[in-house]
Amino acid sequence: MNSLTLPADAACALIGPPGSGKSTFARQHFRPTQIVSSDFCRALVADDERDQSATGDAFEVLHSIADKRLRRGLLTVIDATNLGGPDRPWLLDRARHWQRPLVAVLFDVPLAIVQAQNADRARVVPSDVVSEFHALLPTVDQLHDEGWDTVHLASTIIRTGR
Repeated sequence: MNSLTLPADAACALIGPPGSGKSTFARQHFRPTQIVSSDFCRALVADDERDQSATGDAFEVLHSIADKRLRRGLLTVIDATNLGGPDRPWLLDRARHWQRPLVAVLFDVPLAIVQAQNADRARVVPSDVVSEFHALLPTVDQLHDEGWDTVHLASTIIRTGR
């Protein structure tokens, strides 16, 4: 399908700010059932993927789905920013619990490009929020230090894949 080959039982986090291309990438590289999206989970619990007041409930749903998929040994792709709070530590913990390989796909896209892509979306995130998330981007070395088995740069996959 592309140059990104993941173990069939991997836990995969897409990591990047809003507007960096994570959801588009996910739709191009994975089956819909393999993607667990925070936006979709927000829509499930609030009928609106933009309703930030539903984020806590949405992540409870996301965690439940992801944990059940990992338990079954199914490729589980988390389509969320995965930049703050307990997001990555939670997935690292659950994947280790179920003894699944850990893969991160880092969307280290220049802020100007992220802002332009964000402005062109139907669901625009305020630019100051995008900047705040962009500032939280980890490096490849930081992700390896956290315990990710494999780290891919999305720009490399997009350039060489498909």
